[in-house]
Amino acid sequence: GPSPEPKGQVGRPPPLLQHACPPPPPMLQPSQPQLCLLISLGMQRQIDVSEIQQTFHGLGVYISLQQAEKILQSMDKDGTMTIDWHEWRDHFILNPLENMEEVVHYWKHSTVLDIGECLTVPDEFSEKEKRTGMWWKQLLAGAMAGAVSRTGTAPLDRLKVFMQVHASKTNNMNVFGGLKGMIQEGGVRSLWRGNGVNVLKIAPESAIKFMAYEQIKRAIRGQQETLRVQERFVAGSLAGATAQTIIYPMEVLKTRLTLRKTGQYSGVADCAKKILQKEGIRAFYKGYLPNVLGIIPYAGIDLAIYETLKNMWLQKYSRNTADPGILVLLACGTMSSTCGQIASYPLALVRTRMQAQASIEGAPQPTMLGLFKHILSREGVLGLYRGIAPNFMKVIPAVSISYVVYENMKQVLGVTSR
Repeated sequence: GPSPEPKGQVGRPPPLLQHACPPPPPMLQPSQPQLCLLISLGMQRQIDVSEIQQTFHGLGVYISLQQAEKILQSMDKDGTMTIDWHEWRDHFILNPLENMEEVVHYWKHSTVLDIGECLTVPDEFSEKEKRTGMWWKQLLAGAMAGAVSRTGTAPLDRLKVFMQVHASKTNNMNVFGGLKGMIQEGGVRSLWRGNGVNVLKIAPESAIKFMAYEQIKRAIRGQQETLRVQERFVAGSLAGATAQTIIYPMEVLKTRLTLRKTGQYSGVADCAKKILQKEGIRAFYKGYLPNVLGIIPYAGIDLAIYETLKNMWLQKYSRNTADPGILVLLACGTMSSTCGQIASYPLALVRTRMQAQASIEGAPQPTMLGLFKHILSREGVLGLYRGIAPNFMKVIPAVSISYVVYENMKQVLGVTSR
């Protein structure tokens, strides 16, 4: 029979167990099947760079040969450019970043930061968060953060909508002139017109988007948990389109209430009733096409830039922790959201114009392409970016307010970190 292992050493497992995945050490949670697979690889023989790359590819994580070399070098103690079982085991026992859920937890983006647009790809929730019910508490905390953030930046949001519809080469409307005009017309309180319905739509939109995302994710990957970034973008965009389709009438109501003059509507219900009576049900979907098309550039660029910035930070600074700290998280969220907004802004402007023009009796009702051509011919490319100044001005206060409120709401609701 085989000679017994010397005491005090952890040896290679018996041959019959080499193809079975061992029970992970306490710090390697079973929610990480990829570690289980890689451990079984490590137990069979020494592994090299190409095998690390192939294993990650099999899990849907596409890494370059250089990235695979970095992973190998972080574990390779003897400089052979291969890893044996002992090096693999020691790396995970001694490595401080033992749980990938830490990365997901600290880098939550769309749930935490609200800039008034719900076009971002939803955050991932771990199985543990779904099982313990933490996911709905996080969504509730996010909804509350969004409500406070949108209320705090509502004057800038109303000014943006006003400039999208009314600003032109001839009237030269600017930020201060626009705010002054709104206050003169309806007083300081008028700066918050349309905010009520903007806050009301957060909860249904977040809930629909989350449920749709989970269903689409399951359809794409079956029982596999990990989605590639491209698959996350597709699932997130489809979930966003589903949510927007259902709540879009509230978007139209928000625009009409934002642009209303004093005494025009007594409230949300009165506004909905008058639109239905005068313009019919179709008025509630004016501008729907540019709105849905806007999801693709916004969500795609936001996700791509956020993931790139996140990976850059993790590669450079995550030696001891996955926690980026508040400033890094806010900076990454602000930059990715701003780039997403620049890309999708012309579609947002055309959507708002179509929503507003439907209310003018006898006015021509242009198509999306017709409106694009009209703006470009009269005002050039700059005409597609009317109102972007107040839009940019609200990004930093919006993400800051939403982050602070989200963290406080998590404490109130008893949301545990992991």
